[in-house]
Amino acid sequence: MGRSKNSHFNRYSQIANIVARHGLGYFVGILGLERFVPFHQGLLGHSRRTEPYTQPEHIRMAFEELGPTFIKLGQILSTRADLLTPEYQAEFAKLQDQALPVLTNAMEDILAEELGKPINAVFATFDPTPIAAASIGQVYTATLHDGTEVVVKVRRPGIVEQVEEDLEILQNLAVSASYRWELAKQYDVIGLAQEFAQTLRSELDYLREGRNAERFAKNFAHNPNVHIPRIFWESTTSRVLTMERIRGIKVSDLSALNAAGINRKTLAEQIAQLNLQMVFEDGFFHADPHPGNFFIEPNGRIGLIDFGMVGNLDANTQEHLAAILLAVISQDANRLVDAFLELGFAQQTVDRTLLRRDLQYLVSHYYGQPLGEIAIGKILNEMLDVVRRHHLQLPSNLGLFFKAGIINEGVVAHLDPSVSVTALLMPYVEKLLLRQYSPTLWAQRLSEASLYATQWGVELPRKLKYIVGELERGNLRINTQLTNGEPIVRRFERFTNRIVLSIITAALINSLAVLMLIYHPANWEKWAGYFFTVGFIAASTFGIYLIWSTLRSKH
Repeated sequence: MGRSKNSHFNRYSQIANIVARHGLGYFVGILGLERFVPFHQGLLGHSRRTEPYTQPEHIRMAFEELGPTFIKLGQILSTRADLLTPEYQAEFAKLQDQALPVLTNAMEDILAEELGKPINAVFATFDPTPIAAASIGQVYTATLHDGTEVVVKVRRPGIVEQVEEDLEILQNLAVSASYRWELAKQYDVIGLAQEFAQTLRSELDYLREGRNAERFAKNFAHNPNVHIPRIFWESTTSRVLTMERIRGIKVSDLSALNAAGINRKTLAEQIAQLNLQMVFEDGFFHADPHPGNFFIEPNGRIGLIDFGMVGNLDANTQEHLAAILLAVISQDANRLVDAFLELGFAQQTVDRTLLRRDLQYLVSHYYGQPLGEIAIGKILNEMLDVVRRHHLQLPSNLGLFFKAGIINEGVVAHLDPSVSVTALLMPYVEKLLLRQYSPTLWAQRLSEASLYATQWGVELPRKLKYIVGELERGNLRINTQLTNGEPIVRRFERFTNRIVLSIITAALINSLAVLMLIYHPANWEKWAGYFFTVGFIAASTFGIYLIWSTLRSKH
């Protein structure tokens, strides 16, 4: 790690400088002294304003200055409601993945290099002005030779090298934080850094995004209300993505939808059904279903774009999610605790009694409430409050699910507040429960259990023989770990330190007395007073500190 730090010295320095300029907001915010600090209002380079910057704003601005990798990190963290409070989520959600466009010639060179032929040989027309310029790539409009309108995403030059450098630095910082900060160890920041690196690398690969789009197209092939853009593979590589252009009204533009005669209630139900199918039937869902990714075509069909961030849910996770909702409805806190723990929320020892108490308080809010009146987004947010309070951690796929669920309900409510996502969800839940208790599934589970039992029956004698052999050779050791022993260790360290300090103080007093009585070198009288004064002050300071620390500890 030392060699890595040296090789990235300039980038480390840049990060340190930016964090230092915005780090003041963190400590001042904790102490509640914002109004006394002029730097907190824009004196260190960011825009001046009379209202003090908050701690989340400082961190968001630092991410923006640090560039693409950290902007993506902030965007992904905005989805992790299990790690961040709503204030941080809302602020990080403001991170806009925008950048100044790269010169047209450079992007055209990349296109020609990737496609292996001149641009005019691939496209009949190509508009060199990008319609969007993000930190990772730029988006252009073009027309194929058969007249099909397409959009072309081109990855920026040098972005992979920059991202890889930042990812290595983040991994190093995560390792350092785990040694120095107990909370970082609890939340497994090393694992989070690795997870983020995997997510970001997948976004850099446009082939993966193209495959995601095709998988969605396959899942909705029989749904005439959903339009997934076609991918043109002959002009798609890891750095270039060419897909069908979708035109329509943004789902957030209510006046335009009304003018086009679109039934907003029907549209809201269709969007809710679309997302529910992704999660509870396909197990493959769009993890960023914000309004900008939905376009409503003139015939009312829903066009969906941007497939860089997706989530996966296996059958077991789908069933546990259904169990969570049923536990809320049936006021069963014990079942809710079981579902939480089985889903892997706990990364460390959890006080089950306290967790059950908080979840019981949560479900009691919905006692006797009709199903159609329960807001799924509110349930998810309250669950996330409990997750943060108990330092639990969502698996990455569930973090994306929670975020997508909350956004989906917001889009539906914006179109028509009378549409209940929870009511539309129940048929999926019932279907999952029927599948969970179906004879076919139980026969399959029994078959698997029989196979495992047979394997264990065959392997157990050999394993027992190995264990007994290790025990006879004295190689078998049992490791024990003291839980919650850190306060005891700290107290013992303080006790030991006091003993050592007491010995030093006593030795200092004794040696000072011996020197003053016995040792009288030449010119001793000239320096004796100074020597005695210094020794007396040191001994007195140590002694007073020992008395004060002992009385202060009340032990």
